[in-house]
Amino acid sequence: MTDIQKTQMVEQFPAADLNGLREEIRKSSVDGWQSAALISSFLSGRGYGVSTDAARIAASRIESVGCSLESMQEELEKLALVM
Repeated sequence: MTDIQKTQMVEQFPAADLNGLREEIRKSSVDGWQSAALISSFLSGRGYGVSTDAARIAASRIESVGCSLESMQEELEKLALVM
């Protein structure tokens, strides 16, 4: 499988959705478990499953100050399990 084929298979989440998720995680006073639940909800609403442990790790990365939308996209790609 070529890199182009792999890229075409990866869902690109809309930037507005990613930004909304990032802001919800950053600005709400939630802990790592709740942030992981937000990420899980985001992905399950789009037809994906997610590992709880992996979601907590991603949440801590997303909560970091310099998390770009591109970084979030990459984190969510790693997490999303096709159902």
